[in-house]
Amino acid sequence: MSLISLPTQPYAGQRPGTSGLRKKVTVFQQPLYLENFVQALFDVLPAATGQTLVLGGDGRYHNRVAIQSILRLAAAKGYARVLVGQGGILSTPAVSAVIRRHGASGGIVLSASHNPGGPEGDFGIKYNVANGGPAPEALTEAVYQRSLQLQVIHSSDSPDLPLDALATLALDGMAVEVIDPVADYADLMRSVFDFDAIRRLLASGFRLRLDAMWAVGGPYARALLEGELGAPPGTVVNAEPREDFGGLHPDPNPVNAADLIAHLFAADAPDMGAATDGDADRNMIVGRHFVVSPSDSLAVLAAYARLVPAYQAGLRGVARSMPSSTAVDRVAQDLGIPCYETPTGWKFFGNLLDAGLVTLCGEESYGTGSDHVREKDGLWAVLFWLNLVAVTGQPVDMLVRELWLRHGRCVYSRHDYEGIAPERAQALMRELRAALPYLAGQTLAGQTVALADDFAYTDPVDGSVSRQQGVRVILQDGSRLVFRLSGTGTEGATLRLYLERHEPDPARHDLPVQQALAPLVMLAEQLARVRHWTGMAQPSVTT
Repeated sequence: MSLISLPTQPYAGQRPGTSGLRKKVTVFQQPLYLENFVQALFDVLPAATGQTLVLGGDGRYHNRVAIQSILRLAAAKGYARVLVGQGGILSTPAVSAVIRRHGASGGIVLSASHNPGGPEGDFGIKYNVANGGPAPEALTEAVYQRSLQLQVIHSSDSPDLPLDALATLALDGMAVEVIDPVADYADLMRSVFDFDAIRRLLASGFRLRLDAMWAVGGPYARALLEGELGAPPGTVVNAEPREDFGGLHPDPNPVNAADLIAHLFAADAPDMGAATDGDADRNMIVGRHFVVSPSDSLAVLAAYARLVPAYQAGLRGVARSMPSSTAVDRVAQDLGIPCYETPTGWKFFGNLLDAGLVTLCGEESYGTGSDHVREKDGLWAVLFWLNLVAVTGQPVDMLVRELWLRHGRCVYSRHDYEGIAPERAQALMRELRAALPYLAGQTLAGQTVALADDFAYTDPVDGSVSRQQGVRVILQDGSRLVFRLSGTGTEGATLRLYLERHEPDPARHDLPVQQALAPLVMLAEQLARVRHWTGMAQPSVTT
């Protein structure tokens, strides 16, 4: 073992959130930058004697180097064993599954999720606790505070370990088990879904195209869809994880997954399309000539959940992030189950899941999950849709249209303004917040403002309060505007504008989304002076 003195504080200065610490690869390549974070984490965690740690990442650039450093630090911490994915690979939902199945005390996930990879791209690290979910804010704050005081790194002197073959290795008395990254996750999926029904669907000639975007979801999708469920070879495309994601931006939305959209809107389109993101926790579902919004996807899964073996007893409740559309609220009301509105961040769902208050949960940024793990899960969502198509005999678009006929359509879109100077983004939000007390009761866009607030949430499980989670302006007809600043990027600030209007008239369900929401876009400009503060005439990305 060796003690490495820190003459400076290479990591100190940024609080990691529940999505972890995300920076450019070049930042993480600074001497001892990663080690400072991990040492601060290990210093605030309990003793590791007899404990198991799970370790893996999405395979992006710097993943292998980081894993070797973390193994040496884990040995110095005193862990009994580390379960590391073969080749350093573990998807984020798989890390959660492995932690829960093997009773690990926690796990380290190396990923910047849907952010670009490669030497000039992004890298990230986060810690998941024993329930398999992201660390709570109290822990991440303790890590930050410890990083400000840290003076010494405790590390093994051992050389790098070979991680490309399944084996049990030793590192200064710590067992390092190189595990099949897919096996535990695949077992879990078998316990959730009707694999026989999905096999029959795929054998019937039903055509699926899943774009793994050169990211970590590829090996999981190939093993399950092509290897076990009988989908033809080539069903999963862009399947081999690459350190730069093949130059793609691994964010499964219609803009970044343009190739998938082109295939599903072609004359000879397959029956269903799907995409997963960099660490395989997000998903996009596409029908033939039909894109499913994430909010509608969650609502459909909730409406038909009893048709899936793991949920045939019914749902205890559902939860959605505040910016997500209210489609699932309407389904929950119809089912007579509670629906929780939470801030953005999976840890809020984790508390509800652990307490047995909800079964399904989701967010508007293409993340959906359930009580099977404590992370969102992209491939799980794809299998869920396949299971529903198999047992209902209905194509993807009809499942959504039936939802609209029953509950009305929640016409919904998100406009992202990226790379804003942080001080200007903050000024926009300050100005908007200052106007909130004067908005309620006013008439805007022909509608009375029913509610204008800065969303705050009191957790029903632990009583914690989260404030300033996004500005909401809700009109009398239920139309909503939500303004949030996102912290998931690494360059500048991103303003996210969420727009929603409920449309009960079936004759208007096929009205183009941006056309239907145009009055709300104008209202957002009136309220927040978006063009003035962002300097942009149009959003960077519209989904």
